[in-house]
Amino acid sequence: MSFLRKLDLVEKVDPEIAKLVLKELDRQSYGINLIASENYADEAVIQVQATVLTNKYAEGYPGRRYYSGCEVYDEIERIAVERAKCLFNAEHANVQPHSGSQANLAVYLAFLKPGDTVLAMDLAHGGHLTHGSPINFSGVFYKFVHYGVDRTTELIDYDQVEKLALEHRPRMIVAGASAYPREIDFKRFREICDKVGAYLMVDMAHIAGLIAAGLHMNPVPYADFVTSTTQKTLKGPRGGFILCRKEYAEAIDRAVFPGTQSGPLMHI
Repeated sequence: MSFLRKLDLVEKVDPEIAKLVLKELDRQSYGINLIASENYADEAVIQVQATVLTNKYAEGYPGRRYYSGCEVYDEIERIAVERAKCLFNAEHANVQPHSGSQANLAVYLAFLKPGDTVLAMDLAHGGHLTHGSPINFSGVFYKFVHYGVDRTTELIDYDQVEKLALEHRPRMIVAGASAYPREIDFKRFREICDKVGAYLMVDMAHIAGLIAAGLHMNPVPYADFVTSTTQKTLKGPRGGFILCRKEYAEAIDRAVFPGTQSGPLMHI
């Protein structure tokens, strides 16, 4: 923890901010964090974020940038892409989204039109804002229908999911949650999607680390698109990524840049 307290330059330039950073370090060090969407980034992760990579801008993709001087970052991004593909056995990975929400936005932009019907988990039952909350962009631009958990078992009611899918014929079904501490049956979701001709998007942000460790079913063989964050159970920096099949790679990449973002966060 001594490395995290070395703020000599910050203390000289802005002692007020340095004091608050150390105050937050103490809060994290001596408290127990039970917030599911947070984790403690490794010191190596924190260190690399405080490097000259933050000085660079790199709109575009490796070998196809709109800025000069991106040769080194091209190598870094290629490594990140290959590692993501290898870790989850995916055909394609985009590691540029700034967050999980922006990863979800990019998938929606690429494969939905405004007003399309989407079936996803109700926020009150454990879903996420980007799964169709009326106060979120997802609920503003698309018509979301929600499934939930059984009141008795508190497990996802897959029969209800199938019934709603057959009734509403959604263009996409979203699996994944932000507050559901049970295993999700991605195979069952795939079967339901196939019955109605829907895309399957899995938001695995909260369980990505469990999946990487082989402790939870991997959604990649079943889903058309998989989105995630890089913090939470992956213990990395705050960012997002998208996994998909090769046939969707071009559309996904285009939706991330230039569709929803300009440059990636180079130091993340």
